[in-house]
Amino acid sequence: VQLQASGGGLVQAGGSLRLSCATSGRTFTTYAMAWFRRAPGKEREFVARISWGAKSTNYADSVQGRFTISRDDAKNTVYLQMNSLKPEDTAVYYCAAGSYSTHTTAYDYWGQGTQVTVSS
Repeated sequence: VQLQASGGGLVQAGGSLRLSCATSGRTFTTYAMAWFRRAPGKEREFVARISWGAKSTNYADSVQGRFTISRDDAKNTVYLQMNSLKPEDTAVYYCAAGSYSTHTTAYDYWGQGTQVTVSS
């Protein structure tokens, strides 16, 4: 499974971005998908996850109510809609495929990352 993240960029505080993660392979629907992020000088942290079949979603407290994760199995793509962005959301965002978890070790496949920068 290969993952390709896109959609990052520079946005002002309060703005919105939508990240996409396109995947290859016929087994996309069997994987849980997640977004993680790494801010400068910090560890990679969990942002959001979605189970296979989109039956469950879960968010980090820091993004709850502002970010929405979704998936389109027909397009083998997972999305992260980010609204009301804050400067502290600035990070490289990574998509991942694996087991439904908030831990990086549960995910077997990773995208290359896309930079999100939020200016104040």
